[in-house]
Amino acid sequence: MAKQPQIFELCHIRFFVAVAEHGSFRKAAIVLGRNQSAVSRRVADLEDKIGASLFNRHTWGVSLTYAGQRFLRRARRIIKDIGDSAADIGAIGRSEAGQVRIGIFSSIASGFLADLLRAYHDRHSSVQLELTDGSPTEHAAAIRGFTLDVAFLTGTQSWVDCDTEHLWSEGVFAVLPEEHPLAIRQELDWHDLGDESFIVNDVGPGQEIQDYLVQRLAGLGHHPEIRVHGVGRDNLLPLVALGRV
Repeated sequence: MAKQPQIFELCHIRFFVAVAEHGSFRKAAIVLGRNQSAVSRRVADLEDKIGASLFNRHTWGVSLTYAGQRFLRRARRIIKDIGDSAADIGAIGRSEAGQVRIGIFSSIASGFLADLLRAYHDRHSSVQLELTDGSPTEHAAAIRGFTLDVAFLTGTQSWVDCDTEHLWSEGVFAVLPEEHPLAIRQELDWHDLGDESFIVNDVGPGQEIQDYLVQRLAGLGHHPEIRVHGVGRDNLLPLVALGRV
């Protein structure tokens, strides 16, 4: 029958190393802040589990046996590896190392968000930032599925099983043909746009913009005419310039 491996507690190894370094149970107990008999029992328990004597006991203290000398090198390595591992995991938990998976929305990838990501990188240069573009619905699903750590979305909608926090606000820009009467205005009110026609694209963030327009204008008693085009955002601007929307 195969011999079952023995399970050691970390304190067994720590106590052993302390006794070896200080040459006595009494001195080791003082350094560890423990009772001498408790230290002695733990070391004896370790020797029983290993099946070898680690110390020669003397009236003046202890000295390592050959087995103890061999084990001391490995015990020190074990303690160092555990300490290094704990430090690494702690750094990841404090977002000082590792990777952060971030969902972004292309329409807000500049301005405040760009400054925020730059500042975070400056403070935590050892953290790798992995950016993923997508719609709010996709990002919320990824957060719930733990494939994203955080996502930056537009709007104030609440998402099921997700924690949300309002970080910043931005102005909304209306793009108009040059000859449009409102084009000379530096600032517009939602009432000014109540009777206008709008165009959006059929991919993100088109649907979100459409919902936002309906929400803001319907609250003012307007029912906006919104036309959806199957082109990208950059191709919407020439359509606006033509005034053929």
